[in-house]
Amino acid sequence: MQNIELIIFDLDGTLINAYAAICSSFNYVMRKLGLKPKSSRLIRSLVGWGDANLLKPYVPGHDLKRSLRLYRSHHKISLLKQSHLYPHVRMLLRKLKSRGCKLAVASNRPSRFSFILLRHLRIINFFDYVLCADKLKRGKPDPEILNKIIKRFALNKSKVLYVGDMAIDAQAGRRAMVKTIIVTSGSSSIAEIKREHPFKIISRVSQLAGKCCN
Repeated sequence: MQNIELIIFDLDGTLINAYAAICSSFNYVMRKLGLKPKSSRLIRSLVGWGDANLLKPYVPGHDLKRSLRLYRSHHKISLLKQSHLYPHVRMLLRKLKSRGCKLAVASNRPSRFSFILLRHLRIINFFDYVLCADKLKRGKPDPEILNKIIKRFALNKSKVLYVGDMAIDAQAGRRAMVKTIIVTSGSSSIAEIKREHPFKIISRVSQLAGKCCN
């Protein structure tokens, strides 16, 4: 993969572990609405489609707007307390930048919270561009988010790598026709990932070091 010039990363489950913060905010909403809290395992399985889709199956339709307000109000605090980078992520990003790679973020997480995470965890300066699904008509698995990022850098897709953690990331990468690596640290099972036939499956995002932008 020595010809890669741009690496696009997903956030949650790929670079950042924010599952505890997501579970905390989700169950805060459940308690506020008088609903039964859900297990962290269930909530984790729902991550990746944006916060509205996270809540929608478990709150009454007439309460969705209120639920989102409650969730987002709580989440801006829980993210600061309960999120962390996966091991060696900062070292990986520093190494990729030192080799001349352009780095970008493509996340279904709303922009507001993506930037809270990137700033709080002190990795925002590594990225040349950040694009989130709330700025688009469609989120992943639609390829729009990847295509817009690639267009911004005016690169041939053969020089682009996308790294995510979910089956929908593999689907988005395939639809965008870019080489896609899936990390098994996220919310999709290995079986779900394998069904999408990504270019490569790895267990830790730090394994990218030494493979790109040489």
